[in-house]
Amino acid sequence: MYPFQQHYYLVVVALFSYWHGEQRKINLKFHKKSLNPIKSHKKPKKQVKPLNLKTMKIVHLEDFIHPDAGYQVNLLGRLQVLQGHEVQVVTAELDKIPSELTDFFGRDDIIGRDQRFENETGVKIHRVPLFGFYSGRAIFRPFRLLRQVISTKPDVLFVHGEDTLTGIVFILISRWLPFPIVLDCHMLEMASKNKYREYFRWIYKRFITPIILKRKIPLIRVVDSDFVQKCLGIPLSHTDLLSFGTDTDHFKPDPEKKASLRKELGLDPNAFLVVYAGKLDEHKGGKFLSSAISRSLNDPSNRPIEFLVIGNAVGEYGETVESELAGSQNKIVRLPTQRYFDLARFYQMADLSVFPKQCSMSFFEAQSCGLPILFEENEINSQRAEYKSAVTFEPESIEDFRAKLIELSKLPPDEYAEYGKNARKHVLEKYDFVPIAKQFTEVLARTIKQWKTHS
Repeated sequence: MYPFQQHYYLVVVALFSYWHGEQRKINLKFHKKSLNPIKSHKKPKKQVKPLNLKTMKIVHLEDFIHPDAGYQVNLLGRLQVLQGHEVQVVTAELDKIPSELTDFFGRDDIIGRDQRFENETGVKIHRVPLFGFYSGRAIFRPFRLLRQVISTKPDVLFVHGEDTLTGIVFILISRWLPFPIVLDCHMLEMASKNKYREYFRWIYKRFITPIILKRKIPLIRVVDSDFVQKCLGIPLSHTDLLSFGTDTDHFKPDPEKKASLRKELGLDPNAFLVVYAGKLDEHKGGKFLSSAISRSLNDPSNRPIEFLVIGNAVGEYGETVESELAGSQNKIVRLPTQRYFDLARFYQMADLSVFPKQCSMSFFEAQSCGLPILFEENEINSQRAEYKSAVTFEPESIEDFRAKLIELSKLPPDEYAEYGKNARKHVLEKYDFVPIAKQFTEVLARTIKQWKTHS
């Protein structure tokens, strides 16, 4: 599907829904053996079955997940199973997902990896074929997707991404679904790069936002930003703010392991060890990192600075990154991409975690392990650095990155240790995902109650 086709499809569907759903007030119902809506002159009798909200069937709908990653759905689904709920995920097959998303963890034996994820977490993954993938958004085969979602018979459907094509479709058909939906938003304005974004926002405000508000569809913001209000016209008062987070019981400091893990990888036990774990692509600043650490950062009067770089680099861009890392004047240990829960041991052996460009959710895992952070200055990162657990550098400035890194390595041990203590404390107070996951589940339970009351 070409870009203009996606936007044309969105306009047509939005206009159809607005006219038929909001203007004419036609009562619709689904035929028992078909997903096609038919007119009804009588209000259908609703069969309400008793529901024990202590044991809900929760289905997450996400454009893309990988079972080896640490995405929100991976962690939230696992914790909701531990809460006693049945959890399933409906997502895209990987065949038409861009390589820059799949190459990091790989797509080999994805069925086997999905099964291992289910065995380890209790969360079953269903994959649906795509027409294609455009501008970071999956374009599902709509009837296959709808059939798969309905066949899971959820008590509530958690649609991740209110501004994805998938999210929009389920917003449009929400009044006819036999279950309620909940939305979430991960977007920041600075991350919106699509050249059609102003047209998209106009359409969204005009046709989609009124449906969300009229049907009282819950929306969870996972970043403290006014993006949904400023860009999509959804009042912040309509939303819940629930942050990202991490499993603080798994990701925690372990000083006793530090020396043994470093010895295992041939790293100096007394060095100032800097870790980067993530994609080494353009979006995450792979070349920025390789260029920044290609020249020596060591000072004879200071303890040595060494690097642990974890993650796959692919394509021509990746070859350039690998070449610079291999020719660096600093000691660098390279490891391929690691599974999410295996990252804890690498954070536990390090002194500092860096994010050369976009800061991923690994921020929480690193801070939970007591690691200070060095990342680029922006709205969100500046807020995070206020707790004296992180330091920002000027965006795109390799020299400022290097200067801040050297400055941190020279701090007195007691002063530097405060950064680590603040990091762990900050995560425990605000980003411990075990209680946050319960808050997500409470929103889902509240939605079911309201839906049963008003539908």
